[in-house]
Amino acid sequence: MLAIRNLQVSIDGRAVLKGLDLAVGAGEVHAVVGPEGSGKSTLAHVLAGRDDHAVTGGAARYRDADLLALAVEERTARGIFLAFQHPVEIPGVAHVYFLRAALNALRRRRGEPELDAVDFLTAIRGKLKLLGINESQLYRPLNAGLADGDKKRNEILQMLMLEPTLALLDDSAAGLDGDAMKTVAHGINTVRSPQRAIVLFARDPRLLHYVVPDRVHVLADGRIIRSGGRELVSELEGSGYESATDSPEALQVRP
Repeated sequence: MLAIRNLQVSIDGRAVLKGLDLAVGAGEVHAVVGPEGSGKSTLAHVLAGRDDHAVTGGAARYRDADLLALAVEERTARGIFLAFQHPVEIPGVAHVYFLRAALNALRRRRGEPELDAVDFLTAIRGKLKLLGINESQLYRPLNAGLADGDKKRNEILQMLMLEPTLALLDDSAAGLDGDAMKTVAHGINTVRSPQRAIVLFARDPRLLHYVVPDRVHVLADGRIIRSGGRELVSELEGSGYESATDSPEALQVRP
């Protein structure tokens, strides 16, 4: 689904990603964890197509395409979705109109009929219930004046409706209490399928108790320095990221 080789990225002339390798298969959930400033958000945004991040080396393929050569709109049309660490507020644009327009744009690209207002509300109501979102919130300006937990639930709602093939979730647990984290995790687990890949970018590994990853990767100083199974989450919680970066295993990625 996703294959990254020796990816190098600079922002304002400063190297952030310094030769990153990552492979994610269909049906897999991968977690990329690491301290603040390690490059997690940069990687997520580069994959989604942010154009102010300069790719200075390496390659990334998504399914059968050169991902880095695709415009951001084309990446979205081909099924790539990014949930932001800090969801954007859009005053004056109701969430319901934003999400229906996005969904219908994708349906047009897939040659499917657009949903009218009635069909859209029918499709979304079950997902609102799953995430504990009141339907009245759909008619508020997108994310305006909402708490972090509500903004993150909105991001997961968008993912549930758009049904991406590759979901990139940038620190979806940031700022959430325990109950909100469980709700967001439930939404993420709902979209797990053999046809979809999910990459979770997380500073706080607590989310990974509720969304259990197939693989965990430790990102530090622009490189993935260690990879392992879900047992790596418990190790990091017990001893912190310092143990991963200071250990001899940090000199190379574990198989």
